[in-house]
Amino acid sequence: MRTATALGGSACAGWAWAHHGWSSFDQDRPLYLEGRVAEVRWRNPHAELVLEVPADLQLPADLARRELPRQSAPVDGAALLARTGLPTRKDTRWEVELAPLFRLNQWQMPQIATGARVAVVGFTFKEEKGDALLRAEYLFLDGKIYGLRSAPA
Repeated sequence: MRTATALGGSACAGWAWAHHGWSSFDQDRPLYLEGRVAEVRWRNPHAELVLEVPADLQLPADLARRELPRQSAPVDGAALLARTGLPTRKDTRWEVELAPLFRLNQWQMPQIATGARVAVVGFTFKEEKGDALLRAEYLFLDGKIYGLRSAPA
């Protein structure tokens, strides 16, 4: 029994180490990505996508005017979209962290399939070293917008 407890505890420690808190991300610099989903990992602690982004990525002209879902999270979505820009790094493959599966189920978000076209607004690390990683705040999929830090209103 002690061996099972020790193994279970060490597995949980690995999950906690791999999970990033919001404080690691630059929330003053929202970024926009869109492209084709190359890989999907639909699991906890949060779902993840690998997004193939075109080299000529551009901000949509209507991004700042998009209607966002009402949310309970203290996020000023309109202001966030108004200051969203493109990444300075030129990676064409980005790891995108979504919300935990519980939150995605609350939103009734369908499981995203490889090959799907999605757009996201989110945040990268404060220091842009290492992998191209974006933590999603909003996900645009099939004409719907999902607010990933809050429950549906």
